[in-house]
Amino acid sequence: MRINVPRIAAMRFIVPILGDFRRAYPDIALTIVDDMLTDIVEGRFDAGIRLGERLHKDMVAVKLSGELEMAAVAAPSYLEDHPMPRHPADLHHHQCINFQWPGGGNVYRWEFARGQHALEIAVNGGLTVNDTELMIRAALDGIGVAYMLDYQVRPWIETGKLIRFLEAWSPRFPGFYLYHTSSRQVPPALRVFIDFLLARR
Repeated sequence: MRINVPRIAAMRFIVPILGDFRRAYPDIALTIVDDMLTDIVEGRFDAGIRLGERLHKDMVAVKLSGELEMAAVAAPSYLEDHPMPRHPADLHHHQCINFQWPGGGNVYRWEFARGQHALEIAVNGGLTVNDTELMIRAALDGIGVAYMLDYQVRPWIETGKLIRFLEAWSPRFPGFYLYHTSSRQVPPALRVFIDFLLARR
């Protein structure tokens, strides 16, 4: 069974259950590949995990999480020398940590929304990464402002190691889904994997 899972989703959903799943079903050969936005049919995957807003309409989708929210954060040491952003446009005057989609993709334009107002910002900064763990570490080290999923940085917000701001502008969007083709007969191994994942999410 081949599953296409971006690293951010693999760390949240696959890693915590991987050992138990292998012990419970040692006869199921499992291949996990991180290949951003690959067509699972062309790539010959049995299933994938993706954000709901990026799902193709002809796929069967199984919800894995609730809505997600973005969070702008920086370390207290960074904010000692830089004014707290009050509006997304203020970020043009800050060192921001850019995120480039893995595989040589585009640099993410930061998306904000408040009521009927929505905007995208191409931020400036001397650091671009394609790994969210590296982005968190850079933010903790006071390099600049990071913008990522709330649950990824919540532990450091709660301990005061990161300060969150622009919350009123943080958009919410559909969470993660496991998806597969709309075949009437789901392969037994995939059915077992889905049930195992849902029981332990």
